[in-house]
Amino acid sequence: MSAWFDIATFLSLFTILFVIMDPPGNIPVFLALTNKAGAEAQKKAALHATLTSFFVIVSFAIFGHYILGLLQISVEALRLSGGVLLFLVAMELLTGKDQQEPDATGDYSVNVALVPLGTPLLAGPGTIVAVMVAVSNASGNFAATSAVALAVIVMHIVLWISLYFAVGLSGILGEGGTLLLTRIAGLLLAAIATQMIASSIFDFIAANKHVIMG
Repeated sequence: MSAWFDIATFLSLFTILFVIMDPPGNIPVFLALTNKAGAEAQKKAALHATLTSFFVIVSFAIFGHYILGLLQISVEALRLSGGVLLFLVAMELLTGKDQQEPDATGDYSVNVALVPLGTPLLAGPGTIVAVMVAVSNASGNFAATSAVALAVIVMHIVLWISLYFAVGLSGILGEGGTLLLTRIAGLLLAAIATQMIASSIFDFIAANKHVIMG
């Protein structure tokens, strides 16, 4: 292991983040949520979503323990709230009520790029916790800390590339294909939300078993 960079820590965290953030799996959701926007607006949304995710993750990596402690929020509660939010978005996609209000510039893609794309879909509870644990484990070790930082940066570059070049699929799919993709994305998002909600409930029960059992 180099005194400046821990390759094992980098590979470990990057792999974990890739599995959790799932760039290929999020492409259908991204296209479904931005299908009302033009190609340029979609590319802008890809950048905004990536930057939002990066900002949220870095913020929690540095201040996460203090934020959760100050607000007395458990990780389980964070995951549950994220799951509920994603489930509401999934229902909108499945029922065809995914219309977005334009912002001041008439851009339909900005709102969804921040929520739910940037967070909690990309920078979700699982991602936040994984980075917080990695930062905690790397505390006081420059090589490990630099590896964690680079893993987060590289992961977001991969995310941006996957979303940016996914925009071309909208033109290939056409209106019918995009509608089908929207419904599939809604189903996948509902499954992700259900898993997040179920996991948070079971984790909450496990963490408070001694209280529940009396």
